[in-house]
Amino acid sequence: MGNQFNKIGLIGKFGDANVSNTLLRLCDYLKKRQCDVWLETNTAKQVAEHNIATAEFAEIGHKCDLAITVGGDGTLLHTARALVDYNIPLLGINLGHLGFLVDFHPDDMEKLLDQVMAGSYMEESRIMLTATIDNVNEPEPRVSDAFNDVVIHKWEVARMIETETYIDGKLLNIMRSDGLIISTPTGSTAYALSGGGPILEPYMEAMVIVPICPHSMSYRPIVLDGNSKIDVIVRDYPHSHAQVTCDGQINMGLVSGDKIHIKRKPQKVRLIHPTDHDQYHVLREKLHWGEQY
Repeated sequence: MGNQFNKIGLIGKFGDANVSNTLLRLCDYLKKRQCDVWLETNTAKQVAEHNIATAEFAEIGHKCDLAITVGGDGTLLHTARALVDYNIPLLGINLGHLGFLVDFHPDDMEKLLDQVMAGSYMEESRIMLTATIDNVNEPEPRVSDAFNDVVIHKWEVARMIETETYIDGKLLNIMRSDGLIISTPTGSTAYALSGGGPILEPYMEAMVIVPICPHSMSYRPIVLDGNSKIDVIVRDYPHSHAQVTCDGQINMGLVSGDKIHIKRKPQKVRLIHPTDHDQYHVLREKLHWGEQY
């Protein structure tokens, strides 16, 4: 029986030399199955003495029918942002500690990949956000995607920031706080959860706004329809010094008067899971629900 996927891009955790052995083992496995394999360019720099073809993310997006990440959730978040426009599925091999997204364990890698190659797997689609920043001091807006969350927060200052938030053009609130988390369902188990937000089913067409340490306890998390458009203005408030962070990996500075526009990205992220994937099992395991202390 032929492979379900034949052209595969490999992306490893940035700056982690420990991924090399798993990547080389993965390459050997795929080549034995007659697959064409490309190592992402920066990943290749971490793998010593290899004779594997290399490619930039855009080339992987154009050439490949599957991308495999080796690392943790952070590696998959980075890859998702880089490849979402190319509509290729992502599969994560977990070398990290707390993996909500990457659920193929290296000990079972070959056995599980045999199943995937035979067409036996589960696929799901998840939404991603796009943040556009209209900066009062810059002529062109800055744009970044986020798979987990867009966070507007204070920057190395003990004082709060003041934000004005609109949903579909209608005022939601004016709030003093340490910031705001605008999260996808995927990100609802990340920073938003730590901030007291709800856990959303990952496939939902929704997003959640979670205030970070608001000045008044009356401000609560709010769940919005996935088609909502969120606008946040950083108000002119003494000592305002803020930034926007996407997925905890991309940082952009803000000044008073800047406007942040957040909406769902048209393209979705495609994730490959083992056939026995169970989101509730993941939650029980990662959040230690039901453990006896």
